[in-house]
Order: sequence, then C-alpha cells, then structure tokens
Amino acid sequence: MEKPFDRLKKDLRNFAKAGAKMVNIDVPEVEEKPIIAEPAPEAPVAPPQSAKKAKKKDDIPVNIYRPKTPFVGKCLSNEALVREGGEGRVQHLMFDLSEGDLRYIEGQSIGIIPAGTDANGKPHKLRLYSIASTRHGDRVDDKTISLCVRQLEYDHPETGERVYGVCSKHLCDMQPGDDVKITGPVGKEMLLPDDPEANIIMMGTGTGIAPFRAYLWRMFKEKHDDYKFKGLAWLFFGVAYTPNILYKEELEELQSQYPDNFRLTYAISREQKAADGSKMYIQSRIAEHADELWELVQKENTHTYICGLKGMEGGIDEGMSAAAAKHGVDWSEYQRTLKKAHRWHVETY
Repeated sequence: MEKPFDRLKKDLRNFAKAGAKMVNIDVPEVEEKPIIAEPAPEAPVAPPQSAKKAKKKDDIPVNIYRPKTPFVGKCLSNEALVREGGEGRVQHLMFDLSEGDLRYIEGQSIGIIPAGTDANGKPHKLRLYSIASTRHGDRVDDKTISLCVRQLEYDHPETGERVYGVCSKHLCDMQPGDDVKITGPVGKEMLLPDDPEANIIMMGTGTGIAPFRAYLWRMFKEKHDDYKFKGLAWLFFGVAYTPNILYKEELEELQSQYPDNFRLTYAISREQKAADGSKMYIQSRIAEHADELWELVQKENTHTYICGLKGMEGGIDEGMSAAAAKHGVDWSEYQRTLKKAHRWHVETY
C-alpha cells in the first residue's frame, strides 16, 4: 500500500519532470483562541468577531479563463490619469467583455498576457492586475472591465539603458480596438462583505486605488435593490504629488455628495509634512488618526483593506500598535485575530 507521503513525493517528481515549479504549500494553522492583553477597565476590548454575511464560495467566480485558453477582448478606451506636473504614467483602460463569459466581483484581479514572445521565443507569462471597476463595469451594462495600470520604467543599473515593463507598457500603449488576452478572475482576499452597514477602511498607494475605486462605485455610484450602503467608507490614499491623485475628481465628488458616509484623507509625500517635519506618507496619516481607527476596528462589522506598496505595512502597524497599547492590548496579537475573522485584508507588492 502506497503511503500518502510517498505518493506526494512521487507526484512532486512528476511535476518537476513536467517543468512545473513549486510555489508554496499552505499548512492550515490550528485554531487558537485570541491572545489579548488585559484591557483597561474603562475601555474593554472584545476579540474580533467573524464577518457577517460572508460570501458563499459558489458565488465567487474563479479562473473562468486560463493561460492556455485566454479570453480575447477589445480595448475600448485608454485614458491618462496623471495630470500635468505629476510623475510617471498611469492609464485607465476599459475592455469589452461582450463576446465572452468572464464574470468578476469587486476586489478580484485578472491576468493579462502581453503580445509577442520573450527572449527565449516563448509566449510572455501573464501579469496580474487588480480590477478597477465593479462587476457591472464602468458602463454599468455587465459588458466591460477596467484596469488602472502604471507603466513600469527604470534605468538598468549596469548599462543605464531605459527599461520598460513588458506588460505595463503593452497595456499603456494600447489603442481602442486592440486585442487584449485576459485570464481569471482570481482572488478572494480583497472581497467586500455583503453587509451594507459595514465600515470599510481603505489604505492604498498609487495604483493600489484600483480595488477601492470598485468598492466606492458599488457603494455610492450604482443603485442596487439588494445593496444600499449605509456604513462608513474611509479612504487613506498616498501619492507623491497632487497631480498623481488618481481619480481625483471622482473621489472628491463622492466626498461632497456623501459627507456622512465617505471620508477621504490624502497623504501627499512631496508636498505635505507630518507633525515631526518629515514627509507625509500614508503611515503618517494612520498615526494621526490611530485612536479613531482603533475604535473602528473593534467594531465587528469593520473591515480594513490595504493595497499598494508593501513598505507601508510597517508604518500602519506602528501607528495601530501605539493606539492599542493605550488600552493594554498587543496590536500584533489583535491583528492576528482580525485576520482569522476575515476582517483585515492585505494585497501589497
């Protein structure tokens, strides 16, 4: 009788012969009780509760199109998002899905396969991009999908030659009518709760705004019989310069129309200063509002989403740690229980 471990080793050898690479093996953690420091009597802290109205697995579309059989759509529009005086190139692209079966929900990503071949003459590998539109698309007709793409470019450290990202340049250079190869959708980490009274805290930098734009459109711009948002949505958005605030007009219009339900806090690093005189990064804003955020994250219907540069995570934790410590709570332990309750969502790079 072949033992399970022996069978696993044989399978791994077969995968290796086929050219597959082992990326990661996730071993489920044993469920533990939350470890929370003794709270101060005047401010009791309850362990986080699991999110209400979680989506059923069957409701989440995944891998409808795969790399070997991608969906070939058409570019409908390609608009610049960085205004004069900003740095870099960021584009908002909308693709036509009307000829396929691709479905998606807010918070998911799709894969894009660039045209052409790599240096070895093989097709390019796909790159993943967060979806910047709701499931109904920018035209609200269930026939489009949108991306927010920054063109990767840098100087080669040895030759000094300007290097461009293969896929990001392919997308940013697209013209209406061009074909685009799409895979997916993928991702379950950044999904919104179905609870219309939830509090949604969003912390993002640069193109990390993409899923948050989808959230906000669903909450405020679209009208749904089964989803009428009544909670608090609070967006912390970090950029280098004011002209780099992506979707600025959209965001500020929502803030003006829904002041009781949407808060917008910018962190503009090259123009604003933190209290200590340093550059204003998103973690600086988190530190400023840490006490209020701490009160919010204790509510069982509060979800926190972080998307963008990985470097901001440490600063966010530092600000929240200081706020939690005032109540005798270890933030790292509390954050771990938030993650287990599916109320702390992170997608950074």
